[in-house]
Amino acid sequence: MSQSLYERIGGEAAVNAAVDIFYRKVLADERINRFFEGVDMEKQAAKQKGFLTFAFGGPHHYTGKDMRQGHARLVKQGLNDSHFDAVMENLAATLQELNVPQNLIAEMAAIAESTRNDVLGR
Repeated sequence: MSQSLYERIGGEAAVNAAVDIFYRKVLADERINRFFEGVDMEKQAAKQKGFLTFAFGGPHHYTGKDMRQGHARLVKQGLNDSHFDAVMENLAATLQELNVPQNLIAEMAAIAESTRNDVLGR
């Protein structure tokens, strides 16, 4: 049986490292950091780790809202494709920083991209 993407990137340790670096980048990104004002980032990071673990085929402990519900408030604040693109850029930069092979980055980007319409409430 082939390994899940979660296992191929290094499991929990890799997801934890990626989420921590990712949010450091996002919070420093002037294009999108306003969407995180007043957000409990520890809770946000924990939710993101759970979601990515689930999305990448790891153990399923994600109990958060679905993408549409979870981002509806942000859509009302103007969240759009340019912001989604900025998040995708930060994700790719994070994975490159962690020396994740390009083929796995492409696989992860495809999974993230598949949530675009739900995140943007379309």
